[in-house]
Formats: sequence, C-alpha cells, structure tokens
Amino acid sequence: MTMQDETRTRANEARTAAAPAAAPGSVPVTTVAVAEAGPPVMETGGVLTIDLSAIVANWTDLARRVAPAECAAVVKADAYGCGVFEVGTALARVGCKTFFVAHLAEARTLRGAAPDAVIYVLNGIPPAGSAAFADARIRPVIGSMPELVEWDAFCRVNAWTGGAALHVDTGMNRLGLSVEEATTLAGRIDGPGHGITLVMSHLACADTPDHPHNERQIQAFREVRALFRGIDASLANSSGVFLGPSTHCELVRPGIALYGGNPTPGAANPMRPVVRLEGRVVQVRKVGKGDTVGYGAAWTAPRESRIAIVAVGYGDGFLRAAAALGKERPHAVVVGKRCPIVGRISMDLLAVDVTALPEVSPRRGDWATLLGDEIGVDAVAPFGGQISYEVLTSLGRRYHRSWRS
Repeated sequence: MTMQDETRTRANEARTAAAPAAAPGSVPVTTVAVAEAGPPVMETGGVLTIDLSAIVANWTDLARRVAPAECAAVVKADAYGCGVFEVGTALARVGCKTFFVAHLAEARTLRGAAPDAVIYVLNGIPPAGSAAFADARIRPVIGSMPELVEWDAFCRVNAWTGGAALHVDTGMNRLGLSVEEATTLAGRIDGPGHGITLVMSHLACADTPDHPHNERQIQAFREVRALFRGIDASLANSSGVFLGPSTHCELVRPGIALYGGNPTPGAANPMRPVVRLEGRVVQVRKVGKGDTVGYGAAWTAPRESRIAIVAVGYGDGFLRAAAALGKERPHAVVVGKRCPIVGRISMDLLAVDVTALPEVSPRRGDWATLLGDEIGVDAVAPFGGQISYEVLTSLGRRYHRSWRS
C-alpha cells in the first residue's frame, strides 16, 4: 500500500488543525499539523513527523544560492519517504515550478498536488507508453535512441507538443544517450520547437568536490550543451549545487538536500533537518551485571543497568545492522539526554541503555527520539551501512505520520 492509498486528513488552506500536546519525554511540538496518515498514535509504536516548513526553507535557500537559475525539486520515492503529495503541495505553493520523479505513477500523484507544474519522469518511457505520458501531461526524460524514436513518432502522429527532456550520459554510465549519439542528434533538432524542452546529465561524484570525474563531466556537458542552443540545460543535483556556477546551467535538481541530508559531506550540513522519528517506550527493565540483551546475546551489561525497550525495529525501517557491536553505537534521545542503543535490533523492538538517567525516567509510554534535530539522518546512516537516502526511504508504513508546517 502506498502513502497515497492511506487515509489522510488534511486541513487544506486554513490549516486550522490544532497541534497535539507533546508526548511525555519528547520535545514539545509547536508547529501545526496539516495532514495525518497511518494508524492512530495509540495503535502503533512510532510517530514520524515531517516538517514541511523545513523542506520549504531548504528549497528556498537553494533557489537563492543558484539564482538566476531555476531550482526544481526531486520528489521521487514518495519524496524520499516524506510524502510526495504533501511535499509537492508545499513546494508548489511557494513557487517551485518543476519537479522530477522516477515513475509515471509518482507523477500522477504529484499532478494532484501541483496541477500547473512541469513534471519530468527520470526513468523514461516504457514500451508503448508515450500516450500515457501525454494523457497525464507528464514529460519523459528520454535516455536512449529507441525511446526517442518511439516518442518522436508519437508526437508527429498526434501533433503532441507537451515536451520532453533529453538525458545525455557524461560519465555515470547508467541512463542516457552517449555523447556521440547526442552530437549526431543535435544536427536534427532545431531549437525548442522540436519538443525537447531540457537537455540534462547527472553527476556521479558531486559529493566529493575534488574528484577529477566532476571536471570531466562538467566539460563534457558544456560541449553537449553548446550543441543544443536555445534549449535549457540541467546538470546539478544536491551536491552539484555546491560545486559552483559551472554546474548550475538553467535548472538545478536537488533531492536529498531538500529533506535534510547533508549535500556537503565532510563539512557542516547547511540544510535544516526535516524528519523526526519517535518510538514508544513499552517497558523499562533492570538487567544485572553480566546479563545479556537481545538476540545472539550480543550485548552484555557491564554493570547493573536499566534498559528501555522501544517499539521500533527493522520492520519499521530501523535496520538491524544499525546497532553496531563495536565501541561506537547509535543513540536515542530519551527525556532530553542521549542514550546508547544496545544489543541487536529486532523486527519490532530495540533496546536503549538508560542507566545514566534518573531512576524515575523514562516511564512506560514515554517517547525516545531516534531521528530529529539532535540525531540527523547522516548521523544514523553509517551504523546501518547506509547513506541518508536509504534511511529516509526505508522508514516503514507502520508509523503514525504527521506533516507539520
């Protein structure tokens, strides 16, 4: 079941829904809920809160950084797990005019949120799929000659002028026409009247600013771009934005940066955090010195300890591998203090060592923060052998979800 199939309550334009009281042990919530989804809070173990105002602020910051280039938004994979309808609605309201998704189904959902936006589908056209794109007013990103031939034939027969992007591979070796194919094709394309509205490529190593591959791709795309005069060009992803004006062209396509991931690894994160994940404490138990916790007896208490059992596990996208068995451990924030996650994470539960907290806290029903302002997605990701993209897109469907603005 997709998020779009779940029951949602929206406050719409008025946004009059009252913010719920903060759960015991959590940071008070001061924003207003504009949408809710998933099971009621009492019927599940975790609450996932998405801060739409932070997404808007991140997009606005990037748009200012790249001006006069246009700033689009990549909202594939259900807006990196944050809700394509809700994110699309918020960004369209503040002036985002162009969006990128991976599949046509995502584009259809987004169209309901952004009826006037330009929407590109990155994964291109499936065989005999051209008519479906035209019917939905969606633009394909064409990445192969067979796709182009099919799309060209459809447009000629149906006098379709809805536009499409041309993806040229400059070194990713994933999707895209070769530079040689693009060079040959350029002589047959006479400006935007042909139906190509965007020429684009994708950077492979933008998150490593001094990687020599970046300059090779920038130079290759510069040469390709010169062949398609009169047609807008796009190269920069989130990290590419921070490589400077040589990547900005007419349009940038940030993704992970919108959702709080760090587009500049190794430096301070310039983006605002977006997601907050809290798990319910279902029990606090005492564990004697030398006793073990969880599957495989993987953690041994070095002293008499108190362990809070939290109702979130790998069935919710908090990976089993995240509880590292070495010295470095992931943490949860419980009643305002960082406490280590111990033992193996199981399907529905994880354990937090709260021995350092006062004896009276936490209590059954309190909340432990697993992601938030204090613990960003980039901090959690390495423990599970992940990157921030995976953390966000792995977050499960059992949570109560709340979008706030």
